Order: sequence, then structure tokens, then C-alpha cells
Amino acid sequence: MNQTTSLGRIVVAMSGGVDSSATAALLKQQGWDVVGVTLQLYDHGQAVCRPNTCCAGKDIHDARAVADVLAIPHYVMDMESTFHADVVDKFAESYVRGETPIPCVLCNQTVKFRDLFAIARDLGADALATGHYVQRSEGEHGSIMFKGADPARDQSYFLFTTTREQLDFLRFPLGGFLSKDETRAIAARYNLPVATKRDSQDICFVPDGDYAGLVNKLKPGAIRPGQIVHVEDGRVLGAHQGIIHYTIGQRKGLGVGGGDPLYVIRLDAEQAQVVVGPREALGRTRISLRQVNWLGEGDGADFRCSVRVRSTRPPMPARVQLDGTGGGQVMLDLPEQGVAPGQACVFYDGERVLGGGWIASAR
Repeated sequence: MNQTTSLGRIVVAMSGGVDSSATAALLKQQGWDVVGVTLQLYDHGQAVCRPNTCCAGKDIHDARAVADVLAIPHYVMDMESTFHADVVDKFAESYVRGETPIPCVLCNQTVKFRDLFAIARDLGADALATGHYVQRSEGEHGSIMFKGADPARDQSYFLFTTTREQLDFLRFPLGGFLSKDETRAIAARYNLPVATKRDSQDICFVPDGDYAGLVNKLKPGAIRPGQIVHVEDGRVLGAHQGIIHYTIGQRKGLGVGGGDPLYVIRLDAEQAQVVVGPREALGRTRISLRQVNWLGEGDGADFRCSVRVRSTRPPMPARVQLDGTGGGQVMLDLPEQGVAPGQACVFYDGERVLGGGWIASAR
């Protein structure tokens, strides 16, 4: 894998998984001077044996082992306090407000991009690479982001907050791959010890899935019991132990039986109410956005595109109007279900990512 000339220095964000490890191997093979950086995001001692996570003790060990095989420098940066303030605390606050947060987006926006960018520049890097499945190309007015080639692994929804400046500095070597098998084949080709390692699946700081337990620990007294009421007439159908246990569109586990199926339509944090109703009541056609990040040309004042309102939902046709101060309105052509405050609404022009914003409300 040795090269006589270098394309420049590139920092690779190495989480200890197969994606970032294969990214480092590919870039070294291409002729880059690769430097691996792993972010320690929570207590090393407590994290050593956590399965299905990233940036934990074992993952740091795995990243270092990969760096040894590739013969590249490897640094571990302690970002625990920053991660807690920018991601974990905000995750808890969002749930208390009755939202459905996406901590992976916050992590990409803050610790992994904002802070890792500064680290990469301090190391004299010409670029920063990650193992995300998105694509990037140079356009007439700067860098452009596209969906990953494999629709099943496309991660563009989670990177909508990436700024133009960051996109210029970023590289995504895996974005054009058509399957995860290609990535694992690269890891195996270079004898990387993580070639068969399974993917992380859980929120890294809530590996047991007990969101309520975490929120109760971080925000004592913030989880209040309340009523489950019907959206049509407000009649009380039951009681709940905290709105954090529910999410928009949820059907199972509501604790109210009999009659037609009911779904969570709205969460009212102020009144501590879970509002339920029939499936058709879930439909939303107008969405208000906050903290919009625009990656298209012009100011995006009024345009048509496709929007994705959850990572698991297909893009839907819509009209978008941005106010130029970070806010925006989305008018969907057809009602969309499961639109939840705290999630993202990401804009697409075909395969191109035009940006997106955080969902503040929907009606």
C-alpha cells in the first residue's frame, strides 16, 4: 500500500467500525498521508463492554488495531464533556419538550464535524474523511452533496446540517459503493481485524434503549404523569407515566384498548397529555422549520423539491419557502404521516441534497 507520492494529508474519523476502517485503507491505497482520529465520547471504563455502539472502549481498541495494520498514526481525543453538553443534554431536553430527537445529527453537527474539523486543521490536514454513505462532487458554485449510491445505506438525512465550508473539506470514499459487502471486502483485503464486525445499531449513549431512565437521571422531576386524551373531543381514555414514553405515529403500547386502532397524534408537554386518534388524523401537509441549512444555489426563497420527514420515509413532493433567517415553511402535495417535532425535514432535488431544517411543528 506504500505510495511514492502523496495526495496530501487527510484525517479519517475512525469509530472502530468497518466503514471508517475501510475508508482509511482506501485512502492510504490511493496515496493519501492518512492520520486516524478517534473521539472518546463517554467514559472509557464504563464503555468497554457495551455492544452495538460506537466510540466506546472496545471500539477505540479496534480503531487502534486497524491503524497498526495500516501503519498510520492514530490519535484518541477525549470529547466526553463536549459530547455530553452538545448531544446528550440536548437529547434529554428535546424529549422533555415532547419532541422526537435525532442525536446522530447533533453528533455529526457538533462533535464530529465542528470539533473534528478543528482537530484536522491543527494536524495540518488538507481534508477530513468519514465512512458515511453519501456522495460529494465539485459544482460550479462549490461542493455538492448527493445521496449514497445504495438507497438502503444512504445517510444524507443525517448530514443535512453540513455547511458549505465543511463540505469543501470533507471526503466520503464509500458513498459510491452499492452494498455493504463491498466495504467488508475491502476490509478483508487489507486484513483489517474489524472486517466481520457487526454494525452499531443503538444510540451509543443509550445502549439498553431506556430513554426514560436516562432523561429521569439527567432531568429529575421532568417526567410527569398525565392523561391520554382523544383528539376529536378531548375525552380522557387513560393515563400515562410520561410523554417521553411515546412518539408521533405510535400505535402499540398506548395502554388504551377497545374500539378502532388509535395512534399518537400529538404530544402536549405543557399539559402532560398524549393526544391519540384515528390513523387519518396523523396526516400533515404544512410543516414549520427552524435552523434551516441551505446547500442549494440562490437563497431558496421559494422552490419545489422532494422532502424526507423521517429517515425511514421516502421523499415526498413539496413546495418550500425559506425566510432567510433560519426559518421555513413546507407545503406537502399530499398528507404525510408521522411528522414529529424534533425530527429533520431534508430537501432533495433528485439525488442532490439541498439542505434541510429541524421540524418545529406540523399541521
